[in-house]
Amino acid sequence: MNTKEKLILIVEDEPKIAALLVDYLRAQGGFQSKVVVRGDEALYQFQSEQPDLVLLDLMLPGMDGIEVCKQLRAESQVPIIMVTARVDEIDRLLGLELGADDYICKPFSPREVVARVKAVLRRSELTKAGKQSHGLKMDIDKFIARLNGEDLALTPVEFALLQMLSAHPGRVFSRDKLMNGMYSDYRVVSDRAVDTHVKNLRRKLAEVSGVEEMIKSVYGLGYRFEG
Repeated sequence: MNTKEKLILIVEDEPKIAALLVDYLRAQGGFQSKVVVRGDEALYQFQSEQPDLVLLDLMLPGMDGIEVCKQLRAESQVPIIMVTARVDEIDRLLGLELGADDYICKPFSPREVVARVKAVLRRSELTKAGKQSHGLKMDIDKFIARLNGEDLALTPVEFALLQMLSAHPGRVFSRDKLMNGMYSDYRVVSDRAVDTHVKNLRRKLAEVSGVEEMIKSVYGLGYRFEG
């Protein structure tokens, strides 16, 4: 990955933090950066600059980070890393379920931010190149799932689960989000039921691919598909 050509849009209203991120991204990663201090200006700058990744603070003047994330995701699959001092679980899940690719809590190490940026960009490039799916093909209308040309014998719930996860490689889905996608009638089931479906799906994928965990557990949050 040629990081020298990557542009990072930093949406952060605290000047010292923004300046620190710019310096570290340039020095440690070779990234170019553009700083925006208001949420409502971030959408305009995104259209104008077409960045490769967005570092998005949650608490912003003009428009909060959650709404910015929602609007960006409605028009683009650009990688988004949310940055915030609010660490309660609801906000963490909400940010990720709206389409953020990763989440960093303040105070943070600038080195960690650079590492996260590189990792998210790497996942994004692999996804674009079609390397993460390991030959996974899904036909929703015909209810057919194939991995490396071999049919997968999936239950309807497993099919729905795989379709949702594989459509967004690298994105973390909470158990509640997966539950709603797995059952069209929005029934209430336990977290253990979701974990059981994931376990069975992992086993079936591993039998064909030889990869033990195409679906990764993210402690305290849920699951993501990495292929």
